[in-house]
Amino acid sequence: MTNRERLIKTLRCEQTDRPPFPMWLGFAPWWETLVRWRGESGIADLDGQRLVEMFGFEPFFQGVPLESGPWPHFEAKVIREDAEFVVSTDWRGILMRNRRDGGSMPEFISHPIKTRADWDKYNAERLTLRLDERLAGLAAFAESAGNVDAPIQVGSFPWGMFGTARDLLGAEELLLAFYTDPELVRDIMAAHATLWLALYEMAAETLHIDHIHVWEDMSGRQGSLISMAMVEEFMMPHYDRFAEFAHRHGVAIFSVDSDGLVDELVPTMMRHGVNAYLPFEVQAGNSVEAFRDQYPTLGILGGLDKNALAAGKPEMHQELARAERMLARGGYVVGFDHLLPPNIPWANFVYFLENLKKTMGR
Repeated sequence: MTNRERLIKTLRCEQTDRPPFPMWLGFAPWWETLVRWRGESGIADLDGQRLVEMFGFEPFFQGVPLESGPWPHFEAKVIREDAEFVVSTDWRGILMRNRRDGGSMPEFISHPIKTRADWDKYNAERLTLRLDERLAGLAAFAESAGNVDAPIQVGSFPWGMFGTARDLLGAEELLLAFYTDPELVRDIMAAHATLWLALYEMAAETLHIDHIHVWEDMSGRQGSLISMAMVEEFMMPHYDRFAEFAHRHGVAIFSVDSDGLVDELVPTMMRHGVNAYLPFEVQAGNSVEAFRDQYPTLGILGGLDKNALAAGKPEMHQELARAERMLARGGYVVGFDHLLPPNIPWANFVYFLENLKKTMGR
């Protein structure tokens, strides 16, 4: 069985020769973590590729290179800076403040859409299809894709119905807009879904697509930031469009990424074609074993508590036991519940992976 076949069959909860062991979000360190590990390991050039080589990780999904957002990009520029912080705009038009040492998430200060006029201008100037330009890297990707034993994916961070609308408007502004200007929210979601499906259709003329991925990050510890009625009304009509594309083109996997508690989102989205989910943050209240009990056909990625790596061997062995139970039940891609933070010692990461590989018979 090829790695591509194994990943697809696993996430479709079908029988495989063994579990896959890919390098993905669930094993990747933050940059600050990597800096720490370089010092503790003595491996000066430690990076993602070295981790793959050292631990025998397999390829994950290959993402088709698509320009899925504003095109042309906004100019990225530094507005002001000091010894600790840099305030800058990025290619999406978001003004943010970042720590120089990369030790935290950015603070979003301002977003590109504030009024209906802003949206109309953005839509006209930045979301025109221009498909040939947006797919300029497709031919080269298609030529090289056959050299990697991995499924083909369209869709990636930071593109989703809720996720992209939030990046354009800001979190509070989007949540208010569901009530104060629902047609603006509908227009933003519809325009992006139409753009993405046009890109996917062109990609499908050249490649067989195995996986559609949608990034949302639309929950906190209390659950979804909007009600399931709003999810159904605003978002799911476009998920239905993705599902129809998947059915028509034989796309095997339709996945969603959302942090936070996803107990309501998972069944809602599964009714509209989603068949895989990640990363099931433990500290938000998710239990991948409970999800497996409730949804035996759901492909599950992640869900091991990353905080155990910083806690110690007893906690790590609890997560190893959880991984063993999930792997035995199938439909599971092993990994932690998010990127690995810098409080994790290198020795703990190595200890966990060595024992995980023994559990997996590798």
